[in-house]
Amino acid sequence: MVRTILAVDDSPSDLGRMEKLLAGAGYQVNTANNGQAAVDAAKRFKPDCIVMDVNMPVMDGFAATRALRNDPSTKDIPVVLVTAKDQKADKAWGQMLGTKGYVTKPYADADLLNVVRSL
Repeated sequence: MVRTILAVDDSPSDLGRMEKLLAGAGYQVNTANNGQAAVDAAKRFKPDCIVMDVNMPVMDGFAATRALRNDPSTKDIPVVLVTAKDQKADKAWGQMLGTKGYVTKPYADADLLNVVRSL
């Protein structure tokens, strides 16, 4: 069961929206603003789930997901990508990396919550 979530986005407004939505639904939320910060935070906090953007500076969401999967301490944390990248190839790449969900921006609050609740 998901109780703690790491929300990751380089856009302060998008990150704030995710944090408010998830906290309002009863989850404990930590945040990070790029993929490298997400990998570091995941190792530190061990969240039950990571909700992450793809297009970010320093390390994008795809590279961060790959790094998380390659680390024994974070490999089992489910990752949900939340991104404006809506091409079939992007979704397929996310699946190949082992993500557990893919939500396309702009999203309805229920879309993101339903994916998280399904984990």
